[in-house]
Amino acid sequence: MALSTRPTLLTDTWVKATWEVFATTVADPQYEQGRGYFDHGYMRVEMAPLGPGHGRHNSVVMDVVALFATFRNIRLAKLINCSFYKAGERGCQPDLAFYIGPTFLLPPQDNAPIDVNRFGPPTLAIEVGASSFKDDLGAKRLLYERLGVAEYWVVDVAERQAIAFAVEGGRSGEVAVSGVLPGLEVALVEEALRRSETEDDTALMRWLMETLR
Repeated sequence: MALSTRPTLLTDTWVKATWEVFATTVADPQYEQGRGYFDHGYMRVEMAPLGPGHGRHNSVVMDVVALFATFRNIRLAKLINCSFYKAGERGCQPDLAFYIGPTFLLPPQDNAPIDVNRFGPPTLAIEVGASSFKDDLGAKRLLYERLGVAEYWVVDVAERQAIAFAVEGGRSGEVAVSGVLPGLEVALVEEALRRSETEDDTALMRWLMETLR
C-alpha cells in the first residue's frame, strides 16, 4: 500500500482552506477523533486530548439543560459532538447542541453531518473549553453568529464559568438568563459546575431536581 503524500495538517489552530479541503480532511481516518470547524475560508481541526474536566463539565451542562426543559415542559433534542454543515460556507462540531421549541424537525440518526439548510442551525450551541477557551469566545463565536444559532454558551473548564450569548441579527450579546430556555439563569449552570467538583452525579441530580421544582 502506498503511503499518503498529503502534508500533515497544523491542528488546533485556524488555517486557510477551501470547503473541499475541509470536508476531505475531516473525513480522513487520521482525524476521526478530532473536531472540525470551517468559516470564512479558514478551517480548524482540534486534536488536543480532552480530560475528565472537559468530560465532566460537558455532562453537567447537558444535565442542567435537559432537566430544566423537562421540568418546564419545553420540547428539546440534544446532540453531543455532532457536526453541522452549511455546505460551502461553514461547518462546526460543538461539544453540545440542542434543538429547542415546538417546530424543529428531528434530524435522521445516521453518521452524516446535519444539513443546516434543511434542518436549520441548532437553537443552542455550547463549547466547553480549557486550552481552546479564548478561541471559543472569539472566532467560534463569530462562526455561530453567522450560522444563525439563537444562543451560544462558552464554558471555561478552569474557572467553572459559563458565559451565555444571545444571537440576533448576526450579532451576539452576553445575557444572564437564557432566552431559548426562559427562566434558566446562567448562575444556576455555574453553581452546578462548582458542585460537580465535590458531588457525585446522584447528589448533583437530586439537588438540581429540588432546585428546579
